[in-house]
Amino acid sequence: MFRISAASLAVILSLAACSGPKIVRVEPIDGVISGRCHVDMVKGVAGLSASASTIDRARVDSDSTDVRVIDNRRKDQDRMPADTPGGHRLTIETGANNAITAVYCG
Repeated sequence: MFRISAASLAVILSLAACSGPKIVRVEPIDGVISGRCHVDMVKGVAGLSASASTIDRARVDSDSTDVRVIDNRRKDQDRMPADTPGGHRLTIETGANNAITAVYCG
């Protein structure tokens, strides 16, 4: 009979709890990205960590074909005004701890 110790069981359960869902691809709900950026659908990402999956999901949800991430802690990057309308690019600004501080089109 196969027996497992309590310590082994605890390790197995803790490793299983750490694994999260795997996202294969991020696609728009209607299947089409128009290329005209809209930030009204992605305002909720402010405060989240700027992980690759969060950035890609924001790009798709904003209907943008391109995304640019600006690290506010670096002074050598150009910054755009927060209300630049339209365009094909979603711009995400990050701050301390890689948290998203601003999202706008341009």
